[in-house]
Amino acid sequence: MEIFNKIEELGSYLFDKRAQGKSIGLVPTMGALHQGHLSLMREARRQCDVVVASVFVNPTQFGPEEDYSKYPRVLDRDASLAREVGVDAIFAPSPADMYPKGYRTYVSVEGITEKLCGRSRPGHFRGVTTVVTKLFNIVRPDKAFFGQKDAQQLVVIKRMVEDLNMGLQIVPVPIVRESDGLAMSSRNSYLNTQERKAATVLFRALKSAESIIDNGERDASTIISEMEKMISSEPLATIDYISIVDLEDLEDVETLEGKILIALAVRIGKARLIDNIIKELL
Repeated sequence: MEIFNKIEELGSYLFDKRAQGKSIGLVPTMGALHQGHLSLMREARRQCDVVVASVFVNPTQFGPEEDYSKYPRVLDRDASLAREVGVDAIFAPSPADMYPKGYRTYVSVEGITEKLCGRSRPGHFRGVTTVVTKLFNIVRPDKAFFGQKDAQQLVVIKRMVEDLNMGLQIVPVPIVRESDGLAMSSRNSYLNTQERKAATVLFRALKSAESIIDNGERDASTIISEMEKMISSEPLATIDYISIVDLEDLEDVETLEGKILIALAVRIGKARLIDNIIKELL
């Protein structure tokens, strides 16, 4: 496995791979890798000849009061884990290389970026779509792999790729969970022992919603109310949002039908945690 810090060096490496007729898969990450990331890399390994993983803590997707400076940066550990699952190249550029002096160009997807996480993180998705576009232009992958945990991000990226005729396939990969149901996240490292136990309330609330739906409930407000009660009973949890939306356009639904996304964001200690489940109803 090779590690590239410079755009031009990665470009030369991938030019040779393309000349050999090899397919290229990209796994964009911000590092601090866990089994969720590794599941993306394993899937890329199964589907592509060459697997590139980016490790870049992207400053443009963090708000001024968010955790950019504290976000874990452990490239040596990340490289070791990526090597074990068959990644061929890591791209770990500097912010100065990705956003050189005088940088002025951004990519925005309208509407769907202003819902869910976009309500409390203004500008976040503009940073995401900009850096992902840059990575697509640098790597020129045939396929890019994204986790379902960041469900809104996945919807936004799919929309961007289709709208801008980017000519690559976006491959969603299921959420990887701890044994108690907590969705794996780099931000789980912020939790102390008590907070880590409290964080299981996110998945328990989602499973409760699923059970209510399976028992025939179709009124979104009723389901959300039950989830709010469960999460509010956990003293360490503060709800950012709980929403039930159409999976394609992320519009709130009143009555459940078709493919819907049940998504939530909850603050526990210093960590803002997100999770979701998808249901398809006839």
